[in-house]
Amino acid sequence: MQVKTVLPAKPQLDSDSTPMTLTPLQPSYSPSSTVDVFSEPIEEHHRLPQPPEIILDDESNQPALRYDPIAIADYYRSRLLQVWGRLFSIIGKFGSFALGLWFDRKGGKDFKANRKRAIQLRTTLTELGPAFIKVGQALSTRPDLVPPLYLEELTKLQDQLPPFPNEVAYQFIEEELGDRPENIYAELSPNPLAAASLGQVYKGKLKTGEVVAVKVQRPGLSESIALDIYILRTLAIWAKQRFKFIRSDLVAIMDEFGSRIYEEMDYTHEGRNAERFRQLYGNIPDIYVPRIYWGYTGRRVLTMEWINGSKLTNLEEVAAQGIDARYLIEVGVQCSLRQLLEHGFFHADPHPGNLLASPDGKLVYLDFGMMSEVKPYQRYGLLEAVVHLVNRDFEGLAKDYVKLEFLTPDTDLTPIIPALEKVFSNALGASVAELNFKSITDQLSELMYDYPFRVPAYYALIIRSLVTLEGIAINVDPNFKVLSKAYPYVAKRLLTDPSVELRTSLKDLLFKEGSFRWNRLENLLKNARNSDDYDINEVLNQTLDFLFSERGEFIRDQLAHEFVKSIDLASRNALTTAQAKVAEWMGVKTPSTPTPEPEPTPTQNNLEHIQRIVGILQETKGFDPMLLVQRVPSLIVKPEVQHLSQKVATELAQRATARLIRELFLSSDPLIPDGNSVEKNGHSKHDKSPINEPLSLPPSR
Repeated sequence: MQVKTVLPAKPQLDSDSTPMTLTPLQPSYSPSSTVDVFSEPIEEHHRLPQPPEIILDDESNQPALRYDPIAIADYYRSRLLQVWGRLFSIIGKFGSFALGLWFDRKGGKDFKANRKRAIQLRTTLTELGPAFIKVGQALSTRPDLVPPLYLEELTKLQDQLPPFPNEVAYQFIEEELGDRPENIYAELSPNPLAAASLGQVYKGKLKTGEVVAVKVQRPGLSESIALDIYILRTLAIWAKQRFKFIRSDLVAIMDEFGSRIYEEMDYTHEGRNAERFRQLYGNIPDIYVPRIYWGYTGRRVLTMEWINGSKLTNLEEVAAQGIDARYLIEVGVQCSLRQLLEHGFFHADPHPGNLLASPDGKLVYLDFGMMSEVKPYQRYGLLEAVVHLVNRDFEGLAKDYVKLEFLTPDTDLTPIIPALEKVFSNALGASVAELNFKSITDQLSELMYDYPFRVPAYYALIIRSLVTLEGIAINVDPNFKVLSKAYPYVAKRLLTDPSVELRTSLKDLLFKEGSFRWNRLENLLKNARNSDDYDINEVLNQTLDFLFSERGEFIRDQLAHEFVKSIDLASRNALTTAQAKVAEWMGVKTPSTPTPEPEPTPTQNNLEHIQRIVGILQETKGFDPMLLVQRVPSLIVKPEVQHLSQKVATELAQRATARLIRELFLSSDPLIPDGNSVEKNGHSKHDKSPINEPLSLPPSR
């Protein structure tokens, strides 16, 4: 079966299409005489005001585009006719689609099975331009939300949009790179292989022999996107002022979207993103990021390494190459976790056209125009929220929402905690394996109107990225649960990250009201061992270093107390067993009346947890007990270890002394029975019980 040839800008050829050949370029045109009069002149004569251009220190040495909502608003405020014309165009096209749905319903037709209506939706979004195409691309990844026929049509928005004339593309290449295409590239395909929302892609070859993908931006793009963003931003301001129940900052969300899409229009920025992404995540096993050719890249032209591959959602083709699509999805989940929770630099547009399976079984990331960042405190907040959610700690989860800016610091959390418990208990089901991001967002939306939640701007792109990735995963495997694959990584981070924030979270997770929760530690160790790069020996070394440092004093004290209780219980059980053996050896009869089995005490349960934890460590891949033995000499001389030993010994001695005093002076039972004739307090069973005698004071003298 022929492998699909795929480009870094979202292209994907059909399996039955004829192989594309490269054509040597000839200077057979005059760029100045072939410009599309309906595109570039508009941008030239009605150029939007831009903030001062900043020269960035990168290999392209070109100014970067910047989103400026104030400048855009000033520009369109005096062009009301253009704004209202566009607004009525949007309303008209969506109104026509809605009217079609109404007629389908009146005629008894199932709109879900109406291909004509699905094509109309795809055509409507295409005609409305890049901003709306982005919405369609996001919907194309959600089979749980969109009917199959609509999904099939919306998928075409990823790389099968109408192209613009080659002459315009060639002019842009000359303007950006300083020479005609035939003087730059050895070969270039006669037509674009794919056309997406912001540009179209050609296959080419450099004069040095490398096969490349050449992405050229659509003409008139900045004005088209600026107008749509201005309209949507104005509607957001109006909705925020008119509807008091909307607490989220819709304007900030629109500005976040505008900033990202303006960055996406700057191909030099995309190139920098690609190189940074490659540096951060290219070393993850089975992840590949294409190379950027900076000498052939400008603001409207991007030249990058050509990639052969197949969409992950094309299961038959991926399977025909002997590639496990489900494994690549798991690789993608692990990479996304590192993007969001480790480095904070993440791909905000991971739709199927941007995630490919290469012939050698690697997951290839493409199209780095729409990227975003998560600040450190947000990353730690997300980690803590996942931990609290999985462990059903809803008080901790409510506090996490404050840290993550979903709630203001002065919000009363008292009514919110039981509300969180109610909605998330339904979403959580019986285990983590049943949880997905869609259920989380659906359940959270139920709280938005009843409590003062708001959606922070940064979160919109995070949830878009996660929900899009989950949509691809569901396409590959309907039973795939992203969070069940994510929690081992979260557990590993919680156990290994030396940051103060996560050390505090670990302490809060493991200790409650002065008691150590061994079951939580057991759960963390079980999950963490399933993480690919989990090093149990590193965890143990970090644990020992932290435990016997100044910062670990609180945990040392708590663990010492737990050890004392466990050792004390074990010694008492051993003493009881020894007494029974001695009594049996001496011929002392014990009562034959069966006694009910006592309930296990918390300390006994802790001993069982410790035994299971030791078993987990022994079963964990790479665990080497000899490394711990080698650490013993250096630990013994530490003052903290000596203090801990003294503390344990002192507490054990105090407990033993207190028990001896209690047995000698306060207990009504003898230490050693004196035979059958002695029942209680030295009285024979034939004696009259003193309890039945009336109590009286001694006679006065």
